[in-house]
Amino acid sequence: MTYLKYTPYLYLILGIYLVIDSVINWNNPGENAKLTLLFAAIAIFLFGFRRRYAKRFEDRKNNKNQE
Repeated sequence: MTYLKYTPYLYLILGIYLVIDSVINWNNPGENAKLTLLFAAIAIFLFGFRRRYAKRFEDRKNNKNQE
């Protein structure tokens, strides 16, 4: 399950894409740029959250191996 250590970066890429999309469509009345910006904030939060917990689990695994 080594692919799980790369999944937080997918959230980061999605967040960056959504920020860029929101900036491009900010003055377009047909697009809801504020909602896109909200989703970008959620994606960036999930990046940090998943990365922090992955590090915590890795540290716990290393501590068990040392005992």
